[in-house]
Amino acid sequence: MSLPRYAARRMPLAFAQVAAVTTVIFLLTELLPGDAAVVLAGDSPDPARVAQIRAGLGLDRPLPERFAEWAAGLAHLDLGSSIVSGRPVAEIVLAALAPTALLAGLTLALLVPLAIAAGVGAAVREGGLLDRVLTSTGVALYSVPEFALAMLLIAVFCGWLGWLPATAIDGLGAAVLVLPLLVLLARPLSSTGRLVRAGMIDALHAGYTRHALRLGVPVRRVRYAHALPNALAPAAQQLARTVDWLLGGVIVVEAVFVVPGLGTVLVDAVADRDLPVVQGLAVLFATTTVLVNLAADLAAFRLVPRA
Repeated sequence: MSLPRYAARRMPLAFAQVAAVTTVIFLLTELLPGDAAVVLAGDSPDPARVAQIRAGLGLDRPLPERFAEWAAGLAHLDLGSSIVSGRPVAEIVLAALAPTALLAGLTLALLVPLAIAAGVGAAVREGGLLDRVLTSTGVALYSVPEFALAMLLIAVFCGWLGWLPATAIDGLGAAVLVLPLLVLLARPLSSTGRLVRAGMIDALHAGYTRHALRLGVPVRRVRYAHALPNALAPAAQQLARTVDWLLGGVIVVEAVFVVPGLGTVLVDAVADRDLPVVQGLAVLFATTTVLVNLAADLAAFRLVPRA
């Protein structure tokens, strides 16, 4: 099967996944406790005032009617408007997208070469000192929760050494990004690096690589032209799962380091019961996850073509 034909078969499934996820998102967010009308009414809400606000916001309409209106808006790429601020949700998302995209993009840009280098370096020295050091370090990093690692790094590099700022309150400069990137890289670098290592070891021990070496093919060419592409196929799937994890990890990191990104907007929207913003962000995260997994499937198919 050719890559375009495989992609054509996967696209309808991806579209169905997005449609199903958006429906579930709407229903689940409707089950969130609290009421935006109560938040808008103030500290001592009068029931009549709350009812008036609910009617004005359309929150008293039947659920199917509100879902149909919301789905119709999504079909036209309209995420609606914030209940609290009245601003379009798309405008709120775009305003907060840059810091989150910067963190996630830099994390992935560093993760791919570092994971490949660590995995290949450990695999070609299987059982050696470098392999043991990298494996032990990876397991240690993977076992530490993001929040705990962030607190530890802040205590060391901000409190004790005073080298780096602890938060992004004064702006999102290069120094501010160092600690969030370290936190975001720790766990995916460990898991992806170990997966590359395992795949590389399997490929180096495979019959085709041993046969190529017997034919006199240079070792470097066997490693990087033949073994590495096969080792990267499962790693491509892991990278897709890493993007899924980043969507949650960024929320924690932005909260700890006070980064004004999508995670911060989501936390504030949940606190204010601002359902259109929560739903819009959830749809964005879900759609990103589906598209990234689709891209990973296509990359894995390209790296290891199927008969």
